[in-house]
Amino acid sequence: MTATSEVFTAAVTLQEAPAEVHDVAFTATTQPCPWPKAYGGDMVAQALVAALRTVTDGKTVHSMHSYFLRPVDIGGQVRYEVELLRDGRGYATRQVRGFQNGKPVYTCLVSFAAGEAGGSWAPAAPTGVPAPEDLPSAADVLAGREGGTSTEASRAYWAGGRSFDMRHVPGPLYLDVAGGTGPQQAVWVRPFDALRPVPGVDDAQRDAAALAYVCDYTILEPALRVLGHAWADEGLVTASLDHAMWFHRPVVMGDWLLYAQEVVSVEDGRGTGVGRFYDTDGVHLATVVQEGLIRAAVPQTGEQS
Repeated sequence: MTATSEVFTAAVTLQEAPAEVHDVAFTATTQPCPWPKAYGGDMVAQALVAALRTVTDGKTVHSMHSYFLRPVDIGGQVRYEVELLRDGRGYATRQVRGFQNGKPVYTCLVSFAAGEAGGSWAPAAPTGVPAPEDLPSAADVLAGREGGTSTEASRAYWAGGRSFDMRHVPGPLYLDVAGGTGPQQAVWVRPFDALRPVPGVDDAQRDAAALAYVCDYTILEPALRVLGHAWADEGLVTASLDHAMWFHRPVVMGDWLLYAQEVVSVEDGRGTGVGRFYDTDGVHLATVVQEGLIRAAVPQTGEQS
């Protein structure tokens, strides 16, 4: 099977629908994945596209704050209701609420800005990070390997089913904790092929949605890393709880982007991570903060913890 970015563009292809709760509504379908429930990035990107389609005066997204309320069915339809909270000269604000099976499953606020003249500053990109061409792809890492709770379907999904080529520094957490248990990691990210057009949004808006889509795959990994957990660990359960994202500069999802990540806290079954996206010139594009559930198997009596 040839790896493509089509899964992402299918996820963010929305259909107009009658509004039942707010001002404007769209429906979207969550994409296949080998887990019990849908990937959280589906909801973030779908809600962002729903909000983008209601802002028609040239303002661009600069921040988004989300809560994941309930698990979402894979392959199921989600209805996104958009409330047009404010349209000012400088800023516009939207609330988006996702519904499935008659219940709210996701909610977010999205803010858009017209932009204005001012100063500029950004943190420098990490140095000493190996180039993506010098790192193995997920397909390379997983070739001929098995382990833990992984299945042929899950390994195929990691290798080529997520629309984006992701290459880890110091190493991935698919079957084991490659590269040690430090609190930081980086992931090079690039679409498997050129992103397809998405109805209702322009290419710049689509690329912002692509960044929102892909950021959720790995942002909890630094928290898993410090705990010594791999995705295929028996009994491991994770879930996105809340998510915040700031879009500082225009994003072009064509070449490699560096996603530098660190864990800032793990406590009470929750982990919080921070990630920053940089382009290959070291320009800081976006910042992500996410808290997620991390529930590991409880050792049986007499076992070492």
